[in-house]
Amino acid sequence: MIDHEKIEQAVRLFLEGIGEDVSREGLRDTPERIARMCGELYGGMDDDAAVHLSKTFSVDSSEMVTERDITFYSTCEHHILPFYGKAHIAYIPDGKVVGLSKLARTVEVYARRLQLQEQLTGQIADALMAYMQPKGALVMIEAEHMCMTMRGIRKPGSKTVTMAKRGVFETDPALEESFFRMLHAEGTER
Repeated sequence: MIDHEKIEQAVRLFLEGIGEDVSREGLRDTPERIARMCGELYGGMDDDAAVHLSKTFSVDSSEMVTERDITFYSTCEHHILPFYGKAHIAYIPDGKVVGLSKLARTVEVYARRLQLQEQLTGQIADALMAYMQPKGALVMIEAEHMCMTMRGIRKPGSKTVTMAKRGVFETDPALEESFFRMLHAEGTER
C-alpha cells in the first residue's frame, strides 16, 4: 500500500538535500505530485497476476500462442531510475488459453514495482506456469536502462535482453526456434 504522506516527507527531504528551496513556486506541489505518481508507477505491488490469468477458455489446440511487443515501463531497484522496452511472451496451451490482454496485464503487474529485469522476466514466466498451467512458457524482454544511458557508463541505445524458459521450452529447442521465427516475422499484405 502506497503511503502518500511518507513519500511527500521523503521528497521534501530529498529536495532540501540537493539544495533546493521546497517552498518555491515550482516545487511547492512537487511532493504531492510525486506521491500520486508513485501510485501509478508502483501500483503493481498491490496487484496479483492470478486475477488476470485465472480467467481461461477451453481449447482443443496445443499450438504456440505468442504475444509480442508488449511495451512496459519499470523502475530499477538499484538506482530508482526507469527502464523500459518490450516484452515478448509465448506459451503452449494445455487445454486452455487466456485472453490476450491478460498477458499484457501480467507484464504490468510485475513491471509496476521496483524491479530487476532478470527478475521481471522470471516472474512473468512463473506466473504463466502457476496460474495457466500451460505445457511451457517463454518470456523474452528487451529493455533500455536509464542507469546505463544517463549516468554511469552513458551508453544510450544499448539494450539488455533477458529470457526465461519454462516447461517444454526448456527441453525442446525447436519450440524456441519457432518462437524466434514468429518474433521476427513481418506482417503479410492481404
